[in-house]
Amino acid sequence: MLEEASEVFENMLKASFPCLTFIVFLPAVLLLVSPLPAEAAHEFSVYRMQQYDLQGQPYGTRSAVLNTEARTVEADVLSRRCILMRLLDFSYEKYRNAIQQSAGAVLIMLPQNMSAMPQDIIQQFMEIEPELLATETLVPVYFAVEDEALVSIYEQTRTASSSQGTASAAEVLLHTATANGFQMVTGGAQSKAVTDWGITSIEGRLAGLGGEDLPTIVVVAHYDSFGVAPWLSYGADSNASGVSVLLELARLFSRLYTYKRTHAGYNLLFFVSGGGKFNYQGTKRWLEDNLDHTDSSLLQDNVAFVLCLDSLGNGNTLHLHVSKPPKEGTPQYAFLKELETVITKQFPEVKFSMVHKKINLADDMLAWEHERFAIRRLPSFTVSHLESYRNSRRNSIMDVRSEVHIERLSRNTKIIAEALTRVIYNLTEKGAPEDLQIFTEQMQVQEDQLSSIMDWLTSQPRAAQLLEKDSSFLNTMEYYMGRYLKDVKQHSIKADKR
Repeated sequence: MLEEASEVFENMLKASFPCLTFIVFLPAVLLLVSPLPAEAAHEFSVYRMQQYDLQGQPYGTRSAVLNTEARTVEADVLSRRCILMRLLDFSYEKYRNAIQQSAGAVLIMLPQNMSAMPQDIIQQFMEIEPELLATETLVPVYFAVEDEALVSIYEQTRTASSSQGTASAAEVLLHTATANGFQMVTGGAQSKAVTDWGITSIEGRLAGLGGEDLPTIVVVAHYDSFGVAPWLSYGADSNASGVSVLLELARLFSRLYTYKRTHAGYNLLFFVSGGGKFNYQGTKRWLEDNLDHTDSSLLQDNVAFVLCLDSLGNGNTLHLHVSKPPKEGTPQYAFLKELETVITKQFPEVKFSMVHKKINLADDMLAWEHERFAIRRLPSFTVSHLESYRNSRRNSIMDVRSEVHIERLSRNTKIIAEALTRVIYNLTEKGAPEDLQIFTEQMQVQEDQLSSIMDWLTSQPRAAQLLEKDSSFLNTMEYYMGRYLKDVKQHSIKADKR
């Protein structure tokens, strides 16, 4: 087989959008088996690595088009070949070696059932993902989900690649003329930069009883996901679990606020934010619009605290992440103490702690969503089962539905709901027993509903650049929130071009 020289197109970002620019590309790859007739071709979908600029720094792959012969890492010569790698055998060293040997492209093959993969391999890849993105790569990098035909192609290619190193010159020549080599060809248009990226967030509220100047509690969760490949980013724990808890809290408190004797003297504002994985852009602009450009906002005066929800679907720990420890006598301090009380008296298997981290404005990315509010001097914190904001699961294509345990998600929802209720109704000051459970029987957390919401959220990739205004996902979210909240509306903006 005579090898065609591959063309590598550099797709450098040239947008007037230096801060945040995104490209999404979903070509099909056509494998032509030569010299067999055309019916031996196998077509399958591949998903391109992220490409974006942040603060002028390029991330991810810069190219998309490929037309070159397939090899595996066992081959002596990788230059201008498309290197096939299975996740089971993948390592960052092998990947970098292929790039350094001027590979024409890299295709990483993922198993169909990710949950069946050994945890050490999943953890290893999650830790590698940021490295894959942080290194600007000039050749196309794709991911594909394995099927029987693709695995067969990989095995044949590996056998051929391994045998080349021990073959004589005559054998290599004979192999070149007669072997069934696989030519990797992308189909579809060249990718283009998105220069006007839209972000949509959704808000709704429950008005408190007792007048105009009531304190407001804001409950926040970002809905978008992130991973090395946008179309494979399902963000189950981060942050479908946070959105699921928010929606269940909206349902529970809407019932309490329906009846006059349980209608509390707090406004509750629920905010599902977009652009969370890109420095919480949706939250930033929402705050600007509510604090700088309007005279009638629940955020203008008397915000008791902002409760952000992030990664709550696993583990037997809960952490309250703060930028500044709450002072005794404040509502946020009361919430901290009520969380401790509820966990100690009702859920002793859970370990709780407060994690204090100052905001570093020199970093390109904020650590947690509450930092956006803290910058605007609003008392805020994030509840998560993760102890560190650097946890690799927060930005990984390995964060899939099977990694979320509904029993733990339900338990964490109840812990937050019970603590929040004790603050809103001032139950400790009124002498209520510390082991009092409010959400039982008819008012209990609905585990089946939480599971259904999680299934819906993780049924589609939610990378920020894939979700356009008026998408079915956003409209469904708005409709669901409208079942329990008042004044539900979408808040659409363009990403910050600065």
